[in-house]
Order: sequence, then C-alpha cells, then structure tokens
Amino acid sequence: MTLVHRVLDETPIVTLHAYVGIGGGRALDAARRLGPAATIDEITAAGVRGRGGAGFPTGRKWRAVAANRSGLEPSTVVVNAAEGEPGSFKDRTLLLRNPYRTLEGALVAALAVGADRVIVGMKQAFADVAARVRRAIDELGAVDWTDVATIEVFEGPGEYLFGEETALLECIDGRYPVPRIAPPFRRGVDEVVDAPEDDTSGSGSAAQAEMAGPTDDTVAPPSLVDNVETLAHCALVLANGSDWFRELGTPDSPGTVVCTVTGQTNRAGVGEVAMGTPLADVIDSVGGGARQGRRVKIVMQGAAAALIPGDRLDTPVSWEGMEAVGSGLGAAGFIVSDDTAAVAAVAASASRFLAVESCGQCTPCKRDGLAIADALDRIRRSEALEADLDTVAESLQTITDSARCSLAMQHQVVIGSVLELFGDELRSHVAHDHEGTEAVLFAPLGALDGDIAVLDADATRKQPDWTFDDTWSGKFPADLLDDHRAQQQL
Repeated sequence: MTLVHRVLDETPIVTLHAYVGIGGGRALDAARRLGPAATIDEITAAGVRGRGGAGFPTGRKWRAVAANRSGLEPSTVVVNAAEGEPGSFKDRTLLLRNPYRTLEGALVAALAVGADRVIVGMKQAFADVAARVRRAIDELGAVDWTDVATIEVFEGPGEYLFGEETALLECIDGRYPVPRIAPPFRRGVDEVVDAPEDDTSGSGSAAQAEMAGPTDDTVAPPSLVDNVETLAHCALVLANGSDWFRELGTPDSPGTVVCTVTGQTNRAGVGEVAMGTPLADVIDSVGGGARQGRRVKIVMQGAAAALIPGDRLDTPVSWEGMEAVGSGLGAAGFIVSDDTAAVAAVAASASRFLAVESCGQCTPCKRDGLAIADALDRIRRSEALEADLDTVAESLQTITDSARCSLAMQHQVVIGSVLELFGDELRSHVAHDHEGTEAVLFAPLGALDGDIAVLDADATRKQPDWTFDDTWSGKFPADLLDDHRAQQQL
C-alpha cells in the first residue's frame, strides 16, 4: 500500500497522555541523554531535509545555528506553520491530528542549538489550529517538557511571504512580512544590539557558518526556523534512530513525505508516502486519481517549481526525482489539472498570485511580475498581440535581478516551464484560435472540508499593494511600509 503512517498518525492523538502511550517523550529523553552535538549528529546521519520547500539538510542548519550562538542571550526556535503555499494543507493536518510530535521536535531542536524559547508562527486565519496547539502547550506545561524551553504561538498576517523564514522573523519582531538579507543564523528573532557599523554578520551561507564560531557578543542571538513537518520527523529520528528513519525512502531522500493532492481529481486529501513513490501513485492514493474519463495534463507543486506534464507521472516524489525532470519537490502540495484545463488560464492565475504577493522591495520582482501577469491575462482572454508573448519572455529574463528571496525565481521557473511545455497552446490564444477562457482560482487552501478543498477566494480581490481596496493605489507594499516609517518619525 502506498500510504504509510509515521509522522501523520492514522487517527488523531487527542491528549498528551495518548501521545506518550505511542512513544511520545522518547525523543526528548534521547536528546537530553546525548547532548547537543550528538543530537545534531543523529539528525545529520538520518539525512533529514527541510520539508517546507527548500529541502536544506536539517543537520547542517542546526549546526550552523549552534555554531553562531550568542554570548548574550539564548537562541530561539521558530516553528514555521505559516503554510501559505497554494495546494498545501499538510502542516495544518499534522498539527490538528497530533501537535505533540512537532512540539517535541521543537524542544529537541532547542536543546541542540541552545534555545530557551520556541515560537510557533502561523496565520491568524488558522484559528482552529492555533487553539489546538495552545491546548497542547498547556498540557506540556503540566509536565517537565517545557523546562527545556517556553513555547508560545504567534499569529501573523495572511501574506504569502509570511512563510519565508526571514519575513516570518520580521513579523515576530513586530514588522511587516518582507524578507531580510541577513539569514536567521546571523540575525534571529530579536533586533541586533549595539552591532558595530562595519559588522558583516548579515552575509554568508549556512555552510560557511558551520565553520564559524559564536557570533560577536554585541549581536543578538540567531534563530532556528524549521517547518512543522521537518520537526515532526526529527522527533521520530531521536526516538527511533537514524537507521530506522532510512528504512524508507531513497539514499538521497530518506524517510517519508506528507503530500497534499488537490485540483481536478476525485477528491482532495493529505497522505504520507515513502520518498521515491511515483507521482502517479501519490495522485491515486491521496487524491483518488483523475476524474472519470479524464487524464492528467499538468501537475503543479504550488507556485514553487516547474510544471510536470501528464506524461511524466512516473517521476519519483523525491528531491532528486523531481530535479531530474527539471522541477522540484517544494512542499509536496500537488495541484492537478486534467485535459479540460486551459493552460493560459492556469498560467495567468499563478502569475497573478506571485505578482500580487511580491512585496516590491526588489523592483524587478514586482514590476516584471505584474507585466507578466497582465500579459498572460490578455492571452487567456484571447485579446493579446504577439508583443504580449514577447513581454512575458523578456520580463522573465529580468524578474530575478537583485532578488533577495526566492519568489522572483519561482515566478521565472513556473511561467518559464509553461512557455517550454505549452508554448504552442499559448500562441494559439494569441492567434485567436481559441475563445477566451474563464479565469481560474489559484490561491492557498483555506480548509479541507472532507474530500473537498476550499480555496481562499479573497485572493482574487487582493491588490498588488496588499490591500483589498476597489482599486490599486499604484504603490508597492514596500512603498507603503516606507510611508508608515516616515509617519512614525514625524
């Protein structure tokens, strides 16, 4: 059977007592016994990689944060539960079904990197999830688990960039969800304190940080930001060992992954599979396969990677498998379109989402993103000229200039793959060989109602300045932030 149950329990775990009954607490015991260095070694040996989208080796990240700890204050562990990727509902499912495993993984991480605080960051819209996590935290407070670190929930805005780890830290610091240049292992939750003017701590990679010592005592402590699912896997590694973790998956992508399947399938769902499972099997087992009489035409991994055409469904769901076909695993949120879908409508909707959600700190990302989205919408309506195709192609070349986060690259990759795979279909719209097609909704998931995916319909009303006004102000979100700062200084 394709589906497995490691991090995604088959039935809800409703109390801490029930969690302890299935082995909860063993990971924390192991981390206390092993100590920080050996705990990180075990995570590294297991080959855990981040399940939030980037797939960065978790052991390397933990080692970088531990190496750059501050002499002033302990570090902070931030659980990224923002989950704004279209097509993904796995983090909320994990927290609703069993929040204790993720929280235990976060406490293990706190022991490993020298943190005394855990913050679970999620959108304000996830009220049911926040309530469930807070109940679990209260239970942990009644035992000795929170002696390791305090745990709190932070509820932030609905912007897509809230899930970008540095923008998440900005929000926790009380600012807007716009990405930083300095990575979390150099600048954490708190402001930099008395940093010298020539301080260069905002540069460097996590790999370079592994070779560095603790940061200067004038710099506030780093933060470890890890995804909900990542930390749940880490708890299982400490409880069962790295060899057990590698019993499933592939050598380069060990373990399992929790997938969400939505779109034009028989049902929407969330399920856990071994890494390396063919994409077709994931779509069948989690989403019930394509609708009767239809075939899969496109699979999207949210807005994070190149499209996968329907003739490549044998692709293994793993980092190396997805990379081999020019795509990526992302958050394993698979949005399926069948042969009734108009590529022009899918592309225009995805492009608009990314263009609107760009913060505008990097002008090409916002400017070129909006140009691409507008041109694709004209193509969708069969009101375009050849110049619109040129606009798309040319803007894709410059959209990533000076980009400080991955959003511009995502826009380039997603729409670039549309041109590569379905360029002829787009050109037929420009040639007016097709009537205009209806717009489709490409947005984050608001809920899973049984087998039905409920999308955030408000996304279609959102303006490029992140307001829901009737008309766009013409300003970028970063411009409004600058206006707000100027008013504060008056």
